[in-house]
Order: sequence, then C-alpha cells, then structure tokens
Amino acid sequence: MDKVIHAAFQAAALNTPPAEHPTASGPSRRGFLKSGAGSALVIGFTLPLGAGLANKAQAASPIAAPSNTFAPNAWLRITPDNHITVICGSAEMGQGVLTAIPMLVAEELDADWKLVSVEQAPADKAYNNPLFGMQATGGSTTVRAHWTPVRQAGAAAREMLLAAAADLWKTDVSHLRTERSHVIAPGGKKKIAYGALVEAAARQSVPATPTLKSSADFKILGKPTARLDTPAKVNGQAKFGLDAHIDGMLVAVMARAPFGDTKVKSMDEAAAKAIKGVKKVIAIPNGVAVLAEGYWAAKKGRDALNVQWEMGERAQLNSAKVSDMLNDAANNASAVAVDSGNLKDAAANSAQQLSAQYEVPYLAHACMEPLNCLAWVKGDEVTIWAGTQSQGPAQGILSQVAQVTPAKVKVNTLLLGGGFGRRFAPDFTIDATLLSKLSGSPVKLIYTREDDMAAGFYRPAALVKFEGALDDKGALTLLRAHVAGPSIMAGSGFMKLPDNGVDTMAAEGLADHLYDIANQRIAYGRTEPGPQVWFWRSVGHSQNAFFIESFIDEMAAAAKADPLQFRLQMLDKHPRAKAVLQAAATQAGWGQPLPAGVKRGIALAESFGSFVAEVAEVSVGADGAPKVHRVVAAVDCGQTVNPQTIARQIEGAIVFGLTAALYGQVTLKDGRVEQSNFHDYPVLRMNEMPKVEVHIIPSMAAPGGIGEPGTPPIAPAVTNAIYAATGVRIRKLPIDTGLLKKA
Repeated sequence: MDKVIHAAFQAAALNTPPAEHPTASGPSRRGFLKSGAGSALVIGFTLPLGAGLANKAQAASPIAAPSNTFAPNAWLRITPDNHITVICGSAEMGQGVLTAIPMLVAEELDADWKLVSVEQAPADKAYNNPLFGMQATGGSTTVRAHWTPVRQAGAAAREMLLAAAADLWKTDVSHLRTERSHVIAPGGKKKIAYGALVEAAARQSVPATPTLKSSADFKILGKPTARLDTPAKVNGQAKFGLDAHIDGMLVAVMARAPFGDTKVKSMDEAAAKAIKGVKKVIAIPNGVAVLAEGYWAAKKGRDALNVQWEMGERAQLNSAKVSDMLNDAANNASAVAVDSGNLKDAAANSAQQLSAQYEVPYLAHACMEPLNCLAWVKGDEVTIWAGTQSQGPAQGILSQVAQVTPAKVKVNTLLLGGGFGRRFAPDFTIDATLLSKLSGSPVKLIYTREDDMAAGFYRPAALVKFEGALDDKGALTLLRAHVAGPSIMAGSGFMKLPDNGVDTMAAEGLADHLYDIANQRIAYGRTEPGPQVWFWRSVGHSQNAFFIESFIDEMAAAAKADPLQFRLQMLDKHPRAKAVLQAAATQAGWGQPLPAGVKRGIALAESFGSFVAEVAEVSVGADGAPKVHRVVAAVDCGQTVNPQTIARQIEGAIVFGLTAALYGQVTLKDGRVEQSNFHDYPVLRMNEMPKVEVHIIPSMAAPGGIGEPGTPPIAPAVTNAIYAATGVRIRKLPIDTGLLKKA
C-alpha cells in the first residue's frame, strides 16, 4: 500500500500526463495476482521522489453563479433576494468549518447572519489552503490559513456594494456605511439591501487590497454562534459519504492485504460468486474486491473468498518485536534535532540525575463512519462522492488512476463522520476509482469496521529515552531525549525527510518544547517495523506531550518541587504558555483540598499555533482503574472566530486523547493486527466522561489551530495525577490497571 500511496501522491504533485494504460477492460485478475497484491500500481505511477504536493493538477471551475448573482470571488454569492451563500473549500468533519468560513466572510461583508448559508466547494485551486498549497483540510489550519484571504473576499464585496450604491445615489462612497446586508446613507434615512445592488455591484472593479475591520469593530467574529450544519444533521438531510447513492451502482467490500507487499496465496473465487447478489471478483494492488448488488452480499462474498496470504517474514512481526526495534533505534538515535549547551559539564556539575523510558503503541483513528467512496469512471470522466480531507490531491491522483486529464475528475465532498487525519489518505478513493474503471460500473467501496481497523495508516508507535539533571537548587539543567519511531514524512508519499534526517513530526513537541533548559540534546532514531503510519489527531504532539510532560513531572518530584511551580520557573521566555498554565491551575483550584483519594495532575503543550494547559482530577479504584472526574482546560488560540466551536473542540479532543490514554492500542501478532472493532478497541463511554471546563484566554495574537491542540496535554495530565494519587509513574500507554491495582 505504501508504494501505491507514495507514487500516487507524487503523480498528483507533478501533474504528469497519463502513462500508457491497460486495455479498456483493464488488467486481468490473473495479471494482478501474478504481480502481487500490494505491489506498485501497474498503470503508470512512476515518478521521481521529493516533489512538493502543489495543487497544480486542479483545473475545474468553481461553482458557476447565475447571471443575476453577484459573485465577486470564489467564496461568495449574493442573489437579488438578499440571500448570501458562502462557498467553503475545506472539509467538514465536525470541527465547524462550514460555520467558521461563513463567519469570516460575513464579518467583513457586514452581512445579516440570518441571511447566510453555506455550500461545499468543488475541487478547484481557488480553494487551496494557503498553508498547504493545495485544497486539503488538516493540521488545524483552516481558520489560521484563511483568516486573512477569506476576510478579504468579504471586504472586497462590501466595497463593491458601497461603490454601487454611491453611483446610484450620486454621492461620495465615504458618506455611506453598511450594516446587516444593507448600504445606509448618512443619518440612516435611506438604505438599500445588498440584493438590490447585485447587478450594479457586479460591474464594479474588484479592489486589490480591501480594507479589513479592526477587531474592535467585530460583530460576528468572536461571538458564540450556532453552527449552520446542525439543523441538517438533526433532521437527517445532511449527506455523509455513506449516504451517497447512484442507481445501478455496485457495492464493493475488499479482502485487504495485511501489509502492502503481501501477496495472495490462494482464494475461493467460486465460493464468492456463489453468494446471491455477487456480480464480480476483482483483484487490485491493495487486495481482492467483491462487487455485489448490496453491502451484505458483498461482505458475505468477501468472507467466502477465504483469501490466504503469503506473509513471508511478515508473519514473524509482533508487538514485542516492534518494541525491540524502537528500543534499538532510540539507543542509536543519530539524527540530531537540538544540540545546545554542554551536556558533559552539566552532568558533571549536577546534584541529581534521572533517566526514564516511555513508550506508546500504534493507534487507529477509529472514525465513527468507516471509510467509503462512491466512484464512477464513465468514459474519460471520473466523479467521486466521498468524505475526504484532500479534495485537491484526489483530483490529481485519480486522474492518474483512471488515466484521464485532471480537469475530468470531479470531487464531491460530503460530510465526514470523523476524519482525524485518516481521510487525508487516498487509499479508499484510489481503490473505488480503480474498481469502477475495471468493472465499468459505478462502485461504492465500503470498509467494514474490521477492515478499517486493520487497514493501516496508524499513529506511529514510539519510544523515548530521557536523561535529566538537577543542580543543587533543584533547577533542571540538562535534558537528553532520544526518540524513536517510524517516519510519517517518509511514508506519506508527498514529503521528504530534511537533510538532518529528523522526521519533524516524530520530534515535534519534543524538539521544540517550551521549557528553558540550557543544555539539551534531542535526537531521532528511525525504524520501520512495517505498518503504514499516518497523521493522527495532533500527530507527533500526541505522544511527545505525554513524553515530555511526564518526564518534567518526574524531574519536579525528584526536586521535591510543586509540579506547577517547577514548570513556571522555566517559562519566562514564553509568556503566553505561562499565562495559560497559570490560568488552568487557578481555575482548577490548584493546591486547594479535594475529596479523599482524588489528586490533580497538570500538563502543558503548544501545537498548531495554540497553547493549551489541562488539569485532571483523578482517583484510582481498588481494581486499579483510574477515574477522571474533572478536566479544566485553558486555551490561548489567538484571535477567535466562534467560542462555541473552541470549547467543543477542546472537549472532543479531551475525549479523543483520554480514550487513547485509557484504552488505545493496535497490537500485532503473527504479522496481523489483533484489534477488529470497539469491543477490543474501546472508546470512552458516556458514563466515563469527566466534567470538562474550557477557559479561553483573550488574545490578539494571530489565530492558531483548535481541532487538535486539546489532545496532547490530557494523557500526561491524567498520568501525573495518577502518580500523585498512587506514587506509580505511568511510562507506557495505555494505562496498565494491573500495575495500579498492585499499588
């Protein structure tokens, strides 16, 4: 799989013309099986490495506007009835972009919010994420990337409407103002609705540098606002990927190769075709698909295939071996991210030294909506309906898959039932498109929960070895951290490791931690056990915040210092971080009495341009099971759009991170993933949910991300509280209740 993904992303990056391709009927099943399921896709993905994934392939036009519509840019349409439609180029996966983008436009437009609606954009370079250079959603970038350009789109439209009214009223535009979708004359005696000005406004020149409002004048931004997509989700009108349907489509379920280079040994194609409703069995590089009239027939047919795989040495891979590989890589970490001060002298002059080792497992994304894609390759045109985080790359990639020009690929972005980075990967769109091309029919590919869990694209397993030293005053003077894990950058297909060999995602949150420590060496050791790794909510910060915040807590205990004060004395160079930490502690009542058996833990992290501190109140039962009673979070994410969204995203991120801390692990045995569904990959239940309080720190800093920054601090906040309650230091996730029971 990794070879297919890598080559596909490179194809999209370079916008290479279609290579020679198979006959119209497609490669034969026998040919695919001989080449080995999981080998590089045979229809021409052969490109040099290292190209950036610019969205050069996109050629479709944005949504066309009727002639009587004012559409000064790709983001905005105003109709004569005074209705405003904002076009959102980012994918909505619960993080609120279908409301945030309209709020940005509406603020500068001086729109009446009650007249605003939102539509999902097609794949088009007009909607490229400025931070990515392509149309894609991830990295908590939507608001911070579009903060200025989308506001400019609204401001430009407002200036054009003002100019149109000035022409109509034969007055100077400086005498006019706007409010609630109207242009208003001096004294308020005369006003005209935007809708009445659409034709005249469309004749105005689009200003190149429209004037943006001062934040002091905001009427929409920064105010709690109900989400625009909520009513449709409540009444059932909202369309998710699984809702996509075309008459005559076939449904596909795949027997997926356990690893990318695993080959089919045998299968019972006849048994699959004997299932009522099964129409075709097609082998493709990532496995063998059964196409049927409906989902259950396809699933029963897939199960009847009884595919046996040639595992080879892969059959020897297990979680213990992964840990050994991580340990060896940490011992030999040679890619240096940070090397400052004099570690030898700091160690020699220290009053106390401490070492510790931490480890986390592979993690699945476990989106509530399993992966799916409906694809239709019809002649030289490709149309897909999918909940995807990467519309732009999909357009270029699928043009390669189907051997058509990028302009002939239409991407319909539907709502995502969870993304967390998983739906940035193109595997499910590639496979659906290839199956449609080979079968000649529209094909809806659906992953079962079990398929989804075992399909790869995991948060990397990682291990770190720490050494720290305290001086005679209890100050932390030395930090050595050797972190090991597989490389997301190398495996992504569109990124290249920097010259120093450090995967920045493996080291983020560790190499750039917030604490002022004079003598440091942070190094990375790469190891590749085999499973495809990928972006997971908060990426490297998810494990590295647990690592560094746990070890800082260990050093505080060694210094016999209060964990809060120990941190604060090292944060003078980061006033925003210091303020967030103090706010979380104050709001949580740090140092104040708690019920018997309940203790507090604290943690701090900066990620995606935002600062988040969390305090967890935890008790441990006689059975060793921790109970998280309350979490207090303080967040500084710069200037805000919708405080309701911020609070909900922090709450959701805490659920996500707490699930991982308590339960999350993907383990391997005999070369296969052991987990299959929520019975053995549990998520936090409602009765386990702590009370969560979110406190937003007022800030005039540039907007930061909010979808991911709430996840990193929760695990260390909880495990630090567990240490305070039991004296047991948790150095490996998920939390071992047996270890706590013994305490």
